Amino acid sequence: MERILSETYDKYIKALMDISRAITSDLYQEDILKLIVMVTAKVTGVEICSLWLIDDSVNPVKIRLKASQVLDPDYMKERSLNLNEGVVGFVATNKHPLIIDDVMKEPRFKEKEMAKKLGLVSMVSVPLQVRDEKVIGVLNCFTATPHLFAEAEINLITTVANQAAVAIMNTELMVKTRVISEELESRKLVDRAKEILMHRRGMTGNDAFRWIQKRSMDSRKSMRDVADAILLSEELE
Repeated sequence: MERILSETYDKYIKALMDISRAITSDLYQEDILKLIVMVTAKVTGVEICSLWLIDDSVNPVKIRLKASQVLDPDYMKERSLNLNEGVVGFVATNKHPLIIDDVMKEPRFKEKEMAKKLGLVSMVSVPLQVRDEKVIGVLNCFTATPHLFAEAEINLITTVANQAAVAIMNTELMVKTRVISEELESRKLVDRAKEILMHRRGMTGNDAFRWIQKRSMDSRKSMRDVADAILLSEELE
């Protein structure tokens, strides 16, 4: 038993290393989510691993299925629940794991037809938490045979889930930073283009901005593209 736990621990350490590498990579969030479920399913030997993320951009707040290593299109169809619904809603709200011996007998489990079709029996559902204990989603692991998840397994899955949460939050931060950086760069280019128009055509700042805006709409190009063209023409003169 001790040897089995040691081997399992080694597998989870490798899983954490794989996910940690994703944190410092240039992968997009979709790729990181796929990596998380694939690595978790592989090291745990579960039938299905699925990852749900909380969407707080809507009211009421939803929790949505975002990734699974399952290829069944019925399983991966657009699915979402309110935070007071289902196992994932319960786990996200209560911020602690939930172990279910038989999903067919669990009142909170909403997708019994899907479980029957895919042959799912036992599951453990753990919250994805970051350092301030904010829950950003839920990680589910299903088995195809009855399975009693040991405390060591749950602790290790929870560790993987928390590391996954860091990876996801890091990716969101990188995307936001990139978007902000691109927006600032675009504003600088537009401002430089405005100055050229003001100098060339004697326009006011507002008139120059509206001219760039109109040209952008007429040509169906971004204001940055129009600004780039103005700057290029200035360089060529």
